[in-house]
Amino acid sequence: MATAEDSDTLRWRELDRRHHLHPFTNPAELAGKGVRIVTRAEGCWLWDSEGNRILDGMAGLWCVNVGYGRAELAEAARRQMATLPFYNTFFQTTTPPAVELAARLAEIAPAGLERVFFTNSGSEANDTAVKLVRFFWNLEGRPRKKTIISRDYAYHGVTLAAASLSGLPAMHAQSDLPLPGFEHVAAPYWYAEGGAHTPEAFGRLAAQALEQRILELGPETVAAFIGEPIQGAGGVIIPPPGYWAEIQRICRQHDVLLIVDEVICGFGRTGRWWGAERFGIAPDIMTTAKGLSSGYLPIAAVLLGQRVGDALVAAGQEWTHGFTYSGHPVAAAVALENLRLMTEEGLFERASGPLGAYFADALMSLADHPLVGEVRSCGLIAGLELVADKAARRPFPPARKVGLTCRDHCFAGGLVMRAVRDVMVLAPPLIISEDEIDEIVRRARAALDLTARDLGLG
Repeated sequence: MATAEDSDTLRWRELDRRHHLHPFTNPAELAGKGVRIVTRAEGCWLWDSEGNRILDGMAGLWCVNVGYGRAELAEAARRQMATLPFYNTFFQTTTPPAVELAARLAEIAPAGLERVFFTNSGSEANDTAVKLVRFFWNLEGRPRKKTIISRDYAYHGVTLAAASLSGLPAMHAQSDLPLPGFEHVAAPYWYAEGGAHTPEAFGRLAAQALEQRILELGPETVAAFIGEPIQGAGGVIIPPPGYWAEIQRICRQHDVLLIVDEVICGFGRTGRWWGAERFGIAPDIMTTAKGLSSGYLPIAAVLLGQRVGDALVAAGQEWTHGFTYSGHPVAAAVALENLRLMTEEGLFERASGPLGAYFADALMSLADHPLVGEVRSCGLIAGLELVADKAARRPFPPARKVGLTCRDHCFAGGLVMRAVRDVMVLAPPLIISEDEIDEIVRRARAALDLTARDLGLG
């Protein structure tokens, strides 16, 4: 007998099919199977409209660091909405939450990053960084320095500029990208591309690929290099020791600005406030989003070091850039409260301490599975690389869609674990418990077993 919940689900699915376009989705395929309707959440758990309880191993989209259902964040939004629901930061005005948040970010940022510009998403933050880099070199009287170098497997967003920064060819063809002035070099992806090299040796080679490209293009034309401390949406590519030190040396030697994309790695994900701290990086520009508000409201930020920030202020001219919702007072108030919770509860310390170690050890127990070639993690971000031949590190043919098969089994088994190619990636809320980590591993193993069965391997 049909229930009211069944009726609601059918109605929502039909409305979604008719009217709602989803990101990174084949609309025809989704229309055929029907969308899942998530209706509520608490802690690390989601519930859908059919009553299924789902363990969220991806913290929404790498962002719900303090977990779902935090009354403190809802109350911060309510208070601000009751006082000042919106005003802009144009017309030489600001609001208290925007000012306080900028100051707080400067306080916790790596040394020297003291000026903050607010956007609404990581894509907008990286797009802003591109414009800032171009403006900076114009101010310096070196207008030929315009090319920005990124990496293969990089993900920096979906605006025209941010998608051009991204090193994922599948994002480029539909929109005739990348735009001119964007280059890509090898990623430090040892497991897939390192061959017989040690991880450290391959990391040096990957870094030296940047120097080679700079010299090919001419240092006088190269404006900046951008990289995520850990390449998240590229498959949780964790750089070998020494990689970032060499990248930094190369940028300084050739007077190339260093942009660090902290959209995923920032706010405790790697066990520090910033991935830059984890890997000893001193950026000229840093972009961040997601964990800034734990995803409760859209907000992002671009942080500028002294060299770029001082040049912008000393230019004595209008900077013709901004968004209606830059520094939105409600989003800023929620972000401030989010940072307070993270600090008081020591969430990034949990990710770098015993809980992060427990997470790494628990996932390592999956290394014995016949499909798992490598388990890699840092803090509370991890990837399981699925391969056809573990000894040879040989991947499955892309047409087999092994990662998507495993993802579907995860979802059916009540676990959100994302597939990037054939890498299963995890980034749970930083409040996760050891029992919930055990449950992730149990459900992941069950999904891996079903995937192996589908491949005729079990």
